[in-house]
Amino acid sequence: MRHGLVSPAQSVGGEPKGVVVSIPCYCAVQQRYCCDCVAEIASIPDVTEGTSQVRKISDTITRLAALQARLAPHAAGPGVSDRLHTLARFGTNPGALAAKFHVPDGVEKGAPLVVVLHGCTQTAAGYDHHSGWSQLADEAGFALLFPEQQRANNPNLCFNWFLPGDARRGSGEALSIREMIETMVATHGLDRNRIFITGLSAGGAMASAMLASYPEVFAGGAIIAGLPYGSATTIPEAFDRMRGHGGPSEENLQRLVQDASTHEGPWPRISIWHGSADPTVAPSNAEALVAQWRGVHALEKHPTRSEASGRHTRHVWHDAEGLAAIEVNIIAGMAHGTPLGGDGLGAPGPFMLDVGISSTREIARIWGIADAGKLEPAPLRSDAPAEGERPSLSLPDAAEAKVDATTRQPRSSPAANAPGVKTIIEDALKAAGLMR
Repeated sequence: MRHGLVSPAQSVGGEPKGVVVSIPCYCAVQQRYCCDCVAEIASIPDVTEGTSQVRKISDTITRLAALQARLAPHAAGPGVSDRLHTLARFGTNPGALAAKFHVPDGVEKGAPLVVVLHGCTQTAAGYDHHSGWSQLADEAGFALLFPEQQRANNPNLCFNWFLPGDARRGSGEALSIREMIETMVATHGLDRNRIFITGLSAGGAMASAMLASYPEVFAGGAIIAGLPYGSATTIPEAFDRMRGHGGPSEENLQRLVQDASTHEGPWPRISIWHGSADPTVAPSNAEALVAQWRGVHALEKHPTRSEASGRHTRHVWHDAEGLAAIEVNIIAGMAHGTPLGGDGLGAPGPFMLDVGISSTREIARIWGIADAGKLEPAPLRSDAPAEGERPSLSLPDAAEAKVDATTRQPRSSPAANAPGVKTIIEDALKAAGLMR
């Protein structure tokens, strides 16, 4: 088991021996020790046969708390420059988030705003240092806003994308981010028609939530190793979705966006980035994101064009006006993280991966907020199909996902379906201070 909250343990004679409780690295997990957690977590035997033989919750809590103490988040770290300022007052802040920002010297009124959401165990300053967003902002003349998670909300500093109260319009962390945006626009005279959002992993999933909940605010969004809006509403569901198991049908994914607000268009342009070898958030989530946003954009199932260069493959869906409404970028062999290139922007680090492709520059180019002359990408080989043929995403793990392609429902698991398991586990996590 990797990164799971509840799953069948090793079986004897084909029957589950119990379940393993893993520390909740929450949504898109980015813990250095995450893959080693399972060996150190309490095993709860025979849970499918009732709760009488369940290990004492106090013992489980003790083990969870002890492991949590060892998993210190990746802070900015030595040698990481902090170029950001604190945004002290920005509204009621119901999500209890912090906010950082960067406005280059001499930036003009009416400049664009880019909202950047870090991943789990990361900080705003650390993500900026490694991604190079503030370097590019200085070069191109746009403002930056970095919402920052607080340990009191989530011990692993993940945005709570899987909790409806934090991902829904008008409440929690989503509303806090919206208040930050409004404060930045009003204070610095920024262009309301050029507000963009991007994020990695849990930040990418939260970017999905913001794009769905406040589509009238954003001209575009870039989701890196993220997940669709509303695909999970509990921690167990979040881990299932990360592994590519289950989730809403395509129709329901599209309905989630349609029902998230009263907006009727135009809709933000969506750029999706994912590594084909991501072991933390299954690449099938990129497909689900495309499916979710095709609905409001009224796009066909298959991309308008596909092109490739080296490790980078891009699939693009054009709208009725011929504009790129959705694109998905797959980096062959890349694990979980933000793609970086040897272009002088940012620096490699944990989950910040030098693969020769600068997603920061590419995203800014796609949005049209940076000098196209400086940011012209390497030419991609066109793989456009012959007339009558249809290109496909061809993302990996389709066969291994163990998901019914029609309904996207998970195969049944006795342990996962056991009465009371979810309640027992979540109660333990709450008592340990590992879940709100």
